[in-house]
Amino acid sequence: MIEIKTERELEFMARAGRVTADLLDDLAGLIRPGMSTMDIDRYVEKVIVESGMTPAFKGYGGFPASACVSVNEEVVHGIPSDSRMLEEGDIVSVDLGTIYKGYYSDAARTYPVGRISEAAQKLIRITEESFFEGLKFCRPEYRLGDVSHAIQTHAENAGFSVIKDYVGHGIGRNLHEEPQIPNYGPPDRGVKLVPGMVLAIEPMIAAGDCEIDVLMDNWTAVTADGSLAAHYENTVVITQEEPRLLTCRDESSRGAAGPAGQRRNAVHG
Repeated sequence: MIEIKTERELEFMARAGRVTADLLDDLAGLIRPGMSTMDIDRYVEKVIVESGMTPAFKGYGGFPASACVSVNEEVVHGIPSDSRMLEEGDIVSVDLGTIYKGYYSDAARTYPVGRISEAAQKLIRITEESFFEGLKFCRPEYRLGDVSHAIQTHAENAGFSVIKDYVGHGIGRNLHEEPQIPNYGPPDRGVKLVPGMVLAIEPMIAAGDCEIDVLMDNWTAVTADGSLAAHYENTVVITQEEPRLLTCRDESSRGAAGPAGQRRNAVHG
């Protein structure tokens, strides 16, 4: 059953989302060659705790860290380690969330480590753009399948593959709620979007094939062919009009262009 959130619940989620958004923006200036993936996790946990909130991921299903930190061919759920050092030319995806008064936020970004290849830059850009293509359809007149189809179409038109083993999800009092949100599929399918739905929409895109393997730690998912992968996610509220992004701080360069082509600015929480 899909839970429709009240204004009070949305305010709690917005408070959590602002901390998540600030953290992800700050990491863009902090991530550099020579730091470990555990350095990222320590920073994430420190900021969340100092903000009076709780890391959403630590202990969830037994996950041992506050952030998933996935490097290069690692798609998602990378476990931070003091021994995994970032090198010039790597890309690193950081997925994290916060809990405020029992309500969750969830978001992810993929960052360059120093100077990266043009191919890696394109992958990161297309993954982010795929999210915003899906966001165009996060309005009450559309269905979940329209969101999924827009993400897949944009990624595949750019020559990339959509990871099919992991999907987005509803979010609220639980990190994972109904509905599931695939990043692929035909349009005009699935549940109709209604105001008060809160969705964690998260394209995961591979430069090569979409097949994945899970490592011996039972968490880290990697591309089976060793190709690079990128991840971009926000917590999105469906409203009567424009979608509201709870985990995106920068309004100046973000917006949802309507399916008919007109420019529509998303409301940021």
